[in-house]
Amino acid sequence: MKRRMLTVMAAAMMVFAMTGCGSKETAAPAETEAAAETTAEETAETADEGERTSFTVGFDAEFPPYGFRDDNGEYVGFDLDLAQEVCNRQGWELVKQPIDWDAKDMELSSGAIDCIWNGFTVNGREEDYTWSIPYVDNSQVFVVGADSGIAGKADLAGKIVGVQKESSALAALEDEENQENLDLAASFADLVQYADYNTAFMDLEAGAIDAVAMDIGVANYQIGQRGEGQFVILEDYLSSEQYAIGFLKGNDTLKDAVESTLLEMVEDGTFMEIAEKYADYGVTDCVCLGK
Repeated sequence: MKRRMLTVMAAAMMVFAMTGCGSKETAAPAETEAAAETTAEETAETADEGERTSFTVGFDAEFPPYGFRDDNGEYVGFDLDLAQEVCNRQGWELVKQPIDWDAKDMELSSGAIDCIWNGFTVNGREEDYTWSIPYVDNSQVFVVGADSGIAGKADLAGKIVGVQKESSALAALEDEENQENLDLAASFADLVQYADYNTAFMDLEAGAIDAVAMDIGVANYQIGQRGEGQFVILEDYLSSEQYAIGFLKGNDTLKDAVESTLLEMVEDGTFMEIAEKYADYGVTDCVCLGK
């Protein structure tokens, strides 16, 4: 009987031990879930920018003259030069992070980048990010072959038009509040979406498409790289917009630090000095700061 009692007691202790382990296992997910309640926005608000040592800029590496790879394999461009000067003055290390443009929101929300700074359009995205002051007034245009016979937007009816995925030009053509642009896009024989404008221009040169819808600054750069007289920009613009620096929604602390430094650069003339480096691509005509 003693042996039987010991057996019962041992079984009871095993049940108690298993119950205890089970309670511990179920508590872990609850703790994890509670920790996850700290949102990216709260983290951004509480970050002490005084302790920052680096600044990671997300950019499209094939979006000249704002961000691209030069002949030496270095990442350069108007926006990257501005970011470098901001970092120099703040004592930060600039980290240039090329990103897939259609993954920009994931990169920003995950903390992989601190901002999107690369010809980033405010219009239509006003509530999606915390924005700096706009620094470029930009337009969306159509580029066609100089001998294409296309003189205006009306001539694009029945033509094949190229555009970059997730771009401002695509957004303008799909703007449900702009019936004129919707009708224009509906008149195309096809609207081909590209990962980058270099590929789009290669198809334009080969005659695979008839026009490319794009930012005027990028258009000027691409035309300049391919020889004078080969392509033209239609005077009939698609739309106008403004560029600014996009930060994670709620990250006013970092936005204020970067923006105040940018305005210092405007005041002492450094902003326009950097813009002058890209004057051949129309940057000085587009900037809305420092004038």
